[in-house]
Amino acid sequence: MSYPREYESSLQRTEAFWLKQAGNLHWFKEPSQACTLKPNGMADWFANGELNMSFMALDYHVDNGRGDQLALIYDSPVTGSKARYTYRELRDAVATFAGLLKKQHVKKGDRVVIYMPMIPQAAIAMLACARLGAVHSVVFGGFAPHELAVRIDDAQPKVIITASCGVEVNRVLPYKPMVDKAIELAQHKPANVIVYQRTQCQAELQPPRDIDWQQGIEGVTPAECAVMHGSDPLYVLYTSGTTGKPKGVVRDTGGYAVALKYSMDVVYGINQGQVMFTASDVGWVVGHSYIVYGPLLAGATTVLYEGKPVRTPDAGAFWRVCAEYGVNVLFSAPTAFRAVKKEDPEGKFLEQYDLSKLERIYMAGERLDPPTYEWTTEITGKPVYDHWWQTESGWPICANPVGIAEHPIKPGSATLPLPGYDVRILDYKGAEVATGEQGAVAIKLPLPPGCLTTIWGDDARFEQGYLSEFKGYYSSGDGGYKDDDGYVFIMGRTDDVINVAGHRLSTGEMEEILAKDSAVAECAVIGVQDSLKGQVPVGLVITKDGVTIADNELSERLVQLVRDEIGAVACLKRILVVPRLPKTRSGKILRRVLRQLADGEEVVVPSTIDDPTCIDELRERLS
Repeated sequence: MSYPREYESSLQRTEAFWLKQAGNLHWFKEPSQACTLKPNGMADWFANGELNMSFMALDYHVDNGRGDQLALIYDSPVTGSKARYTYRELRDAVATFAGLLKKQHVKKGDRVVIYMPMIPQAAIAMLACARLGAVHSVVFGGFAPHELAVRIDDAQPKVIITASCGVEVNRVLPYKPMVDKAIELAQHKPANVIVYQRTQCQAELQPPRDIDWQQGIEGVTPAECAVMHGSDPLYVLYTSGTTGKPKGVVRDTGGYAVALKYSMDVVYGINQGQVMFTASDVGWVVGHSYIVYGPLLAGATTVLYEGKPVRTPDAGAFWRVCAEYGVNVLFSAPTAFRAVKKEDPEGKFLEQYDLSKLERIYMAGERLDPPTYEWTTEITGKPVYDHWWQTESGWPICANPVGIAEHPIKPGSATLPLPGYDVRILDYKGAEVATGEQGAVAIKLPLPPGCLTTIWGDDARFEQGYLSEFKGYYSSGDGGYKDDDGYVFIMGRTDDVINVAGHRLSTGEMEEILAKDSAVAECAVIGVQDSLKGQVPVGLVITKDGVTIADNELSERLVQLVRDEIGAVACLKRILVVPRLPKTRSGKILRRVLRQLADGEEVVVPSTIDDPTCIDELRERLS
């Protein structure tokens, strides 16, 4: 089927389309109905189907003769350790750990918080929860105790699963003291804490509450799979909220399984036995969808990597992993490739490795700027695909549908809406804008399977935050436009559009221009308050390693570059060369923090920040 026919079929014959996709998975009881509409315009997906996510991801493959195939490869340059799990070995490890959870009286519907580094036990814990029907909530390992406590109080877990420590490039970070402090701060007290002891740091346990993972699984009876309905929750994943209170995005089981299996084929072109390396973290949605669940549902091999794109040990880290394991698809955030570009602009490290099996490179998590796209394409010789999605969507909204028909790449575009997503560009009144005109990116309800169903414990917040801005639509919070071919261009969050003397200008467009300069490794443009013009843009840039140009000379050159491409109306007259930018741990630049610093406001530093120490030095530069 061609893309236009498949896309139209998904919107016009929704029921038949998604029931057909559901048929590509093993259900205990196949759903007879795809979706049931709710009063708010959303849908419950495959509610009368019965399944288990862990069974679909592991047992099914073992039962069908693929037990000896590699399921998971663990590669940890920060500890120098590696491991491989076949589907049978991973299934057995998951069933055994699920038995330990069951012994602690964890059952269907209970919540379990997972606070782990990037080790195989993190994936085992997630899959074990899914096996029992417990709702897992993965919190990024190393989050501050206060932030962990907030999530404990919101999810109210029966058990917390953690490790004795996380390991970073130059330090070992003990986790257990942070978990203890979080429990002390939280109103809710979990019954048990299960600790995986790592050799780099042993945790002190407080029995009977604390349980040693390795000792606890000895002699445990492996647990069978619970029977789940399609609409039962699989996990809660917290994302930053504008109020400072995190939002617990709720993901269902059946819709998510169907959407992930579909996306593995249509978006990534991954088949059974192929290798996918998603360089992310299980604390993020990317890790949930495309390190753990998606590749395993597809019968592929997934690489779980504990390291960085650079300095573990060098800027060839990703290429080494791809060569060593015969990776077919590599997926990471643009910021990871910008880090590689900064340290190895000529791609010298890449020349050491055989990337003949690497078919495609994917980027998401933030806008893929054309200079990063062009650099990655040039040095690798591989097709590079931008695609756009969110924590809330759980799987891509716009992408190049290589599994149906590959489309020409347009730098700066996430390509086309995927089947199931009716993407519209709206003005502030909710009317569709003309082709080429920027507006708010919204999705006509109902959302396809796999997307969030609500906010944990707060349906009103879900409807207010996502469904109230445009009646009958999900509001993505992103701005963008469509071109004459229907390609979607995401220009950044709608609050990244600034108003300069009545002219609405995209800071994303200015960043794109600055990033073209050969000296610039990374940049951000923010709008700051101005008594005359309302707002004026300010650019912050990080230069590539080895660049020797004077700051004032580079600033003048960049100001002229923006003036040449946008015009004097852009009013970009101030460029600051800085050593680093505030980012989340997933690599997104915290532009709101930069705006608050520039405007002299109280800075709300989100829990997701990677390095809080950069705030003070930037406050001085921006004041």
